[in-house]
Amino acid sequence: MLPLKEKDKPIVQKLLSAGCCARCVLRFCCVSVQAAYRKPAQDTLKELKAFISNTENPKTQDSASAESTDENNKSHDAAVSEPPEDPPSKRAKLEPGPSEEDAAAAVKLKDEESRVCVVCLGILQELCGPAQAAKIAETVKAEKYEFDTLVLSVSLPAQLCVREHSCWLHVKKELREKSIAVDRDDLIQVKEAFKWIMQGLVAKELGGVAVVTRSLFEVSVEFTHPESDADCHFLATTCSDCFKPTKNKQSVFTRMAVVKALEKIADAKFLKHYPSPPAQPTSSCIPQDVQCLHMSVFVAGRYNKFCRSLPQTPWVIDGERRMESSVEELIAAPILSSFRSDGFNFSSSGREDVDVRTLGNGRPFAMELLNPHRSRLSRAEMKQLQETINKSSEKIRVRDLQIVTREAMSRMKEGEEEKTKSYTALIWTLKPIQREDITFIDDIKDLTLDQKTPLRVLHRRALAVRQRVIHSMNTRFLDSHHFYLGLKTQAGTYIKEFVHGDFGRTKPNLCELLRTDTDILELDVESVDVDWPPSIPE
Repeated sequence: MLPLKEKDKPIVQKLLSAGCCARCVLRFCCVSVQAAYRKPAQDTLKELKAFISNTENPKTQDSASAESTDENNKSHDAAVSEPPEDPPSKRAKLEPGPSEEDAAAAVKLKDEESRVCVVCLGILQELCGPAQAAKIAETVKAEKYEFDTLVLSVSLPAQLCVREHSCWLHVKKELREKSIAVDRDDLIQVKEAFKWIMQGLVAKELGGVAVVTRSLFEVSVEFTHPESDADCHFLATTCSDCFKPTKNKQSVFTRMAVVKALEKIADAKFLKHYPSPPAQPTSSCIPQDVQCLHMSVFVAGRYNKFCRSLPQTPWVIDGERRMESSVEELIAAPILSSFRSDGFNFSSSGREDVDVRTLGNGRPFAMELLNPHRSRLSRAEMKQLQETINKSSEKIRVRDLQIVTREAMSRMKEGEEEKTKSYTALIWTLKPIQREDITFIDDIKDLTLDQKTPLRVLHRRALAVRQRVIHSMNTRFLDSHHFYLGLKTQAGTYIKEFVHGDFGRTKPNLCELLRTDTDILELDVESVDVDWPPSIPE
């Protein structure tokens, strides 16, 4: 039995007459029992017809009771006299066939089942059942994702909101006359009813995989209905401030914009522009391709770069590639293959120039893997993946490769300005020098620099003067024109510009300290002092 009450009868009658499907009738009656929606739609329609027939024929129940009494009496008399049974041929002639009224009712019921719902446009009818669930499952299986659970999402045409509002106004008067208090927000949404029906069916088709409300794996079903696209258009003139063109949207009539407009428009104004109940559609919604999407997986580690002709990211100038590869690409290719990901975003704790090596424990990096078809690798598989990357090229090496959470990604960027870095630079001096000429540098501590944005990065960084600190330095004499300079600095310090001065844009600089022109011949990053990601024992 459907969980309906006596007060629902006029509403059910009104909605069925308006062309609502059985499941939409349940929605407008605020039926929240999920099992009621999972019943076959034709069975629900029959129950609704039977439910309201008691109102249409108030004597029906009494007649049925009287007939039942007569039958009992007849049965009693028959039991007493027990006359001989009529032969089959005679009995067949005496028994009446279906009445014309019954036949007409059956035809009417069949017509009501086949017509497209004026509110859900067929979504809760033939587009919501085992056949549709089988198609969804077929698509998911073909994509070959690995997942434990999934969330089923559905995208509906915006005009459904207009049609539902129209139908709500249609029954609102009836509710008011009957003094029935029902809030619009109590109505069950089409999207919710669709999920109640489909989740179990999809789970069954996928071998019992749990369909839940939150999951990293999403299966999205979208419906369109070109026939009724114009249903929303009148709102653009009546509530123009709700519809703002956006770059990424093909239409201004988004679901959110339509909902906002319907909240603002007065009932009388709505009814001037749109019929209530809505017009009968001639076709159902069209299901679009099922889309599968797995939430991003994040992989982190540290990398060393041993080559002075390898950029961190692809180096393209004026559409022309300058280097054949990059750190990013050498690391990403094996990872993308292992996780069967559609794409990635690469980030790191700072970056080095193409001619700078990164030594020591390496530089922390992280990759966001977009729509991975595989989301988990065992510790052994991650170790094997790390070895694959390291064997692929002598230019780089990775360590501590691991899967991390989205939240953990932020730790790499935390304290970007506060962390320190250590460097070793090979310095050339114009004037000849002695060992004693450079020893004073070892005693300099916490030297504050004013660095105007370097000329070489001015095309991609805003012009500004940034203060940076060199915490300590040490020197190692080579010959009269060369020495090694070790530096421990605040992150973001431009080392090359400190050495040659950048035409006076960095002050103080090494030229001023040594009172001779100086330049940098080689630079190595020795350490990036960020304790992330956690180290993994070899």
